[in-house]
Amino acid sequence: MLALGILIGGCSSNVQVSGPGAKDAPAHTGAILSPPSPEGSGLPPASDLAYAKVAAVELMRRDADHTSLPWENPHSGARGTVTPVAAAYRMEGELCRDFIASHVAQGTESWMQGEACRAAKGEWEIRRLKAWRRS
Repeated sequence: MLALGILIGGCSSNVQVSGPGAKDAPAHTGAILSPPSPEGSGLPPASDLAYAKVAAVELMRRDADHTSLPWENPHSGARGTVTPVAAAYRMEGELCRDFIASHVAQGTESWMQGEACRAAKGEWEIRRLKAWRRS
């Protein structure tokens, strides 16, 4: 289970969360719909993805255009940033926004691209997240 709680300061702070009696894990700040990353998907481990997704949802909630939000998994040492890459747009009546996220672990950097949409209840949800490969 994901422990509840999130500690976020200003725009330049890392996303770190903790919960009593459990391993530190990202808080639920909006729906995160993606399943754990399967082997061979090109995505980072699910434990690192959870932190990146929390940062993505928080960034969308802040409605920041030219700001990146850093994240870090204190257990694995993995870290990265989430950055919006385009203006918000409407899809099927919902406000959506594309973003990229970096993942740095054990001296290796990888990138992901994703889409977040604001659902009817006003909470942002990660709708799509996949490995991004430079062409």
